Amino acid sequence: MKLISEYTEDCEIITEAAEDGKKTHFIEGIFMQGDLKNRNGRIYPCETLENEMTRYQKDFIDTKRALGELGHPDGPQINGDRVSHLITEMKRDGNNFYGKAKVLSTPMGEIVKTFIDEGVKIGVSTRGLGSVKQLKDGVMQVQNDFHLSTVDIVTDPSAPDAFVNGIMENREYYYDIASGNWKATQMVEQIVEEVEKKINRVVRKIDEGDASRMFEAFIRTLRN
Repeated sequence: MKLISEYTEDCEIITEAAEDGKKTHFIEGIFMQGDLKNRNGRIYPCETLENEMTRYQKDFIDTKRALGELGHPDGPQINGDRVSHLITEMKRDGNNFYGKAKVLSTPMGEIVKTFIDEGVKIGVSTRGLGSVKQLKDGVMQVQNDFHLSTVDIVTDPSAPDAFVNGIMENREYYYDIASGNWKATQMVEQIVEEVEKKINRVVRKIDEGDASRMFEAFIRTLRN
C-alpha cells in the first residue's frame, strides 16, 4: 500500500480560557470527505471512510492514543518527538467527516499555539495507507484497504500535492506481524541491493585461477 495524504483548510480554531487565564486551543472542522473528487484527483468512497473512522475511533480516539504531528511526516508511524495534538472526536455528517483535536503542551504543540496566537493560517492533513485504482474518467479511487494513520496539522497547503506525488508514492508499505509496525518495501529493496553489492565485491576479488580451481573442485564433487 502507498502512503496517501490529503489537505483541507476547512477548519476553525476554538480557544477556551480557564479562570486562571490558561488557554486551551482546539482545531475543529472537516477532516475527510467521501464520494467527492479532491484536489489531488482522488476519491474516497464514503463506506470506506465510515469503516475506517469506526476502527480509528475504537482503537485510538476512545483510548486517547489518537496523536498527530506538526508537518508532513514521510511514513505512517507516529513520531513522538513531533506530536502536537490529540484527536478527541470524529463523526460523519453526509459526505463530510468532522473531527476535533486538542493542541497539546508539547514542543511542537507550543509552536502550533504560537501560530494560532499570531494569526497564522493552519489546516489539517490526513495521513494513511491504501491502494488506488484508476477509474474510466481518470480519477483515482482509494480502495477499501485504506488505513488511517492520523490527521496532522500543516501550514503549507501546497506541500501534500508535491509530497504525495514525489516521496510518498515511491514507497509501498506492508504490515509486519512480528513487530506490529508498517514497514516500507523500499527498506527491503535496499537490504537486497546491499547484499548484491557485497556479493559482487567478493566475486571481483576472485581471480580467474581461483575461479577455475573452484569450478574443477565442484565438478569432482559431482563425479564422486
